[in-house]
Amino acid sequence: MSDIGFYHLTRTTLEDALAPLLGRTLEVGQRAVIRCRDAAQVKQLDEALWKAKTPVWLPHGSQSMGHGPRQPIWLTKGEDVPNEARFLFLLDGGIDQGIEVFDRVFTLFDGNDTEAVSRARAFWSRSRQAGHNLAYWQQGERGWQKAG
Repeated sequence: MSDIGFYHLTRTTLEDALAPLLGRTLEVGQRAVIRCRDAAQVKQLDEALWKAKTPVWLPHGSQSMGHGPRQPIWLTKGEDVPNEARFLFLLDGGIDQGIEVFDRVFTLFDGNDTEAVSRARAFWSRSRQAGHNLAYWQQGERGWQKAG
């Protein structure tokens, strides 16, 4: 079973919250796949990761760039995992099928979007029924706070 962390964004954008989480992923020697909801989000995230200030460098790729097996971070709108990543970052609207092959899953969702919150709750219920280990994190004034 996977360890699934639900990250409830309330204070920053997805891009600002994602960059440090990806930086920590690379620091511990892991690779990541980021499942986006569509090609437009893949493109938007690609541009944002190149501009991230912390950490300074987030090497990544997608189908449009190629070289999947060599990419520490892979952006996709599908279920492909060419870099053999063990960490999955699931963005709201991304495909949540086949998550059991990952050691860790990070689910990020916008707390100001009622539909995103509803989808996250439904995914929580499905994940709990499947027996995954769940944790809930919410942004606070001093960073992430574990709740629930």
